[in-house]
Amino acid sequence: MNFKKVIKSALMFGLIASLAACSSSTPSSTATTDGQASTVPDGQETYKIGLHYEMTGAVADYGNAELKGTELAIKQANEAAGYEKYVSVTYDNKSDSTEAVTIATTLASDGVVGVVGPATSGASAASYQILNDAQVIVMSPSATQNNITLSDPNNKDSDVYDYVFRICFEDSYQGAAMAQYAVDSLKATKAVIYGDTASDYSKGLMEAFDTQFKNIGGEIIATEYYTAGDTDFSAVLTNIKGMDFDVLYIAGYYNEAGLIIKQAKEMGIEKVIIGADGFDSESLVELAGADNLNDVYYTTAYTTVDASEALQAFIEAYKAEYNEDPAMFAALAYDATNVLIKGIEEAGSDPAALQAAINAIDFSGVTGDFTFDETHTPIKSVLVVSLVDGVQSGAEFVSPKE
Repeated sequence: MNFKKVIKSALMFGLIASLAACSSSTPSSTATTDGQASTVPDGQETYKIGLHYEMTGAVADYGNAELKGTELAIKQANEAAGYEKYVSVTYDNKSDSTEAVTIATTLASDGVVGVVGPATSGASAASYQILNDAQVIVMSPSATQNNITLSDPNNKDSDVYDYVFRICFEDSYQGAAMAQYAVDSLKATKAVIYGDTASDYSKGLMEAFDTQFKNIGGEIIATEYYTAGDTDFSAVLTNIKGMDFDVLYIAGYYNEAGLIIKQAKEMGIEKVIIGADGFDSESLVELAGADNLNDVYYTTAYTTVDASEALQAFIEAYKAEYNEDPAMFAALAYDATNVLIKGIEEAGSDPAALQAAINAIDFSGVTGDFTFDETHTPIKSVLVVSLVDGVQSGAEFVSPKE
């Protein structure tokens, strides 16, 4: 994939996506992005977009990053249109799946044309049926759980949710890709797997890594488990310290991964540590310590390593807005929002027409160029990034071999 070309195309879209004419409506007063009142031009329409994120709670890092990515995409679209064409309706699911159900029910009656979020698979899965039944488009930036876009994720033959799409690859794909990278690039032959015993995200990663690693000649020395919220991992780390292995695969989020890495390094475990996109957070550095984040690799959909001029323009726009660099989750949400906006520009707000437009979309974004497969999952490549003192220093595209 020509990554620089992809990024340039995405950013050009961000500037022009909202220029197309839409169906007419009665002019109404709205608030522009700078807080000044404006009148919707004759013959133009406004569209409400639901923002459904984990703004507080255990994984607020992800939700707030995605909220920022979405808000930037909406701001740029409104600036291109010259008025507040897209109006955000924002809710905090508090990193809780039960709360996500309540919010989905509210959004279904709010008159939104589409919803972006949540960030996590659990909260996403809890909201899909409600919004799909209401014929509200859902754009999931980072719901990576295997088969989550199906009405029954445990049955691959079940129906695909008509109105649910995701921008990320699924866990089985990134788990297998990391196994491939471990063998091909890190020359690993023996691995230890360490994951969350109750997380579907973690289970999907663990199963895929285990299967692929074995299929290409590797050996799994041990599989260990923790529980979300744990802070002391010394018992398991003491147990594996004396084992003969090359890589430790941590299948989980930054909350526990950062502490596992810190404690492993402090115990003298100098093995290569690998993981998944759940590592992608500034909090990983805070929890693990920058000095401990060497010989650490993880799968992701986005990197700023060797950024093109166009990608740098996106980064600068994000930094100008939020005074920080965009992480993967912000970039995924930026793309997810722009896919929805592009669909609206092409088809308006009619649910069936909008669904058809998004289903057939050929999109170039900051996380890659893609179309959707039959399960509404993007066909895109996986990146593996390496860390030096907690900073991304290299990136490589990887695809698991059959």
